Amino acid sequence: MADQYTWGLILGAVLGLVAVYNLGLLALYNLVMRNKREDNGADPLRKTPTPALNGECPFDADVIVVGAGVAGAALANTLAKDGRRVHVIERDLSEPDRIVGELLQPGGYLKLIELGLEDCVEQIDAQRVFGYALFKDGNRTQISYPLEKFHSDVAGRGFHNGRFVQRLREKAASLPNVRLEQGTVTSLLEEKGTIKGVQYKTKSGEELTACAPLTIVCDGCFSNLRRSLCNPKVDVPSCFVGLVLENCNLPFENHGHVVLADPSPILFYPISSNEVRCLVDIPGQKVPSISNGEMANYLKTVVAPQIPREIFHSFVAAVDGGNIKTMPNRSMPAAPYPTPGALLMGDAFNMRHPLTGGGMTVALSDIVILRNLLRHLSNLNDAPALCNYLESFYTLRKPVASTINTLAGALYQVFSASPDEARKEMRQACFDYLSLGGIFSSGPVSLLSGLNPRPLILVLHFFAVAIYGVGRILLPFPSPYRFWIGARIITSASGIIFPIMKAEGLRQMFFPATVPAYYYQAPPSN
Repeated sequence: MADQYTWGLILGAVLGLVAVYNLGLLALYNLVMRNKREDNGADPLRKTPTPALNGECPFDADVIVVGAGVAGAALANTLAKDGRRVHVIERDLSEPDRIVGELLQPGGYLKLIELGLEDCVEQIDAQRVFGYALFKDGNRTQISYPLEKFHSDVAGRGFHNGRFVQRLREKAASLPNVRLEQGTVTSLLEEKGTIKGVQYKTKSGEELTACAPLTIVCDGCFSNLRRSLCNPKVDVPSCFVGLVLENCNLPFENHGHVVLADPSPILFYPISSNEVRCLVDIPGQKVPSISNGEMANYLKTVVAPQIPREIFHSFVAAVDGGNIKTMPNRSMPAAPYPTPGALLMGDAFNMRHPLTGGGMTVALSDIVILRNLLRHLSNLNDAPALCNYLESFYTLRKPVASTINTLAGALYQVFSASPDEARKEMRQACFDYLSLGGIFSSGPVSLLSGLNPRPLILVLHFFAVAIYGVGRILLPFPSPYRFWIGARIITSASGIIFPIMKAEGLRQMFFPATVPAYYYQAPPSN
């Protein structure tokens, strides 16, 4: 039997080499086309025009932050602690009520510690999360975060998003050099190609302008300002249906639960001491109607029979309770226009499928990188030089952000049901691979958790899953049909991961040191 597995894996490895060869060709093609675009001049896509600034607008802050969600509030805290005067303008300062942004991965918690904001997950009944449990066709497996090398406090955190955001806002507002104001930013103000500030409407309806050397836009996934600063290619692969299960005992305490259901995954994780968040993924942009009872019927007849028996009654009770919410799941690769005087952050800048809960980890990682870059500057007044310098931000963030983004998109496709035989085998291979334990589970979960977000490790594990699937299908007796399915598994895996990596930018993702912006130095201080 061991020899049979060996031959199966060897045959799978040969097919894997073909995939790696294709990756090399794709990387080379991407590099050539990028250089060709650079040689031909500016991107033919044009920015959305911004209003011209008429008259003088004195700087009343060093940085304007548009939006005070997780990214905006954490950024305001960070910059203010470095001595910057920060003006934060948030559309609604009441506590947000969201169904995502409630699971902070351990890698994100480490970034929170690095920013000195770890106390913001205290006093909000946050629950520690130590790993995941996977369920498929009646089988289950437990996967723990590799936390052995870290302090005992390091773990994931599940909480109410609104409570966490309010703690970040309160901490920012307590700083003397932060001005937190409720208002709706309607446009960016431009003068000779440089963003000088924003135009906004206050809570009372008064229209004002605010100016600063640097404006950072963090107004979330529904940003109305991003078109001035990037080329947004937003995809909506699915929608989440959110429920809160009360007094529910999860099969694996302090773990996230992922059910590989039909048609797509179902998530459960604790958000307080007596509440569990349930997110049901529905592919596409149309969901059953909540108002006429179609949604409740769908949840009871299609979803409920597929969830673990320990959760069933709590799930049905939550459906009967009627507090059902939906939201579209958006993904958008970062494609910024370097613009003097302005920068994008958070979901306004870059989004990925929320299946893996990586959004806050990426945002906090970006803030750490930006803080370290800005610490070298005593003032921010030379907008062109600052813009040139901050191009390095887009490159430095890529290895971490692209790994988490790619994993989210790839896992969603692998975990979703498909009538295709090769995709079915890939899904089963992924479950079995993670069930092996050891490096086969700790490696992938270290990527997902943000503890070891390395692009090459991601590619190796992804194709190791595919090759493992090929080995399974070729045993015990290879046949032409099984060879065909094996080849389809490799091509299916390639078709999943390569387009995502291409959209993220292969050169910046795998070879950031070859990008000139990687070496940009801070402009000299006056």
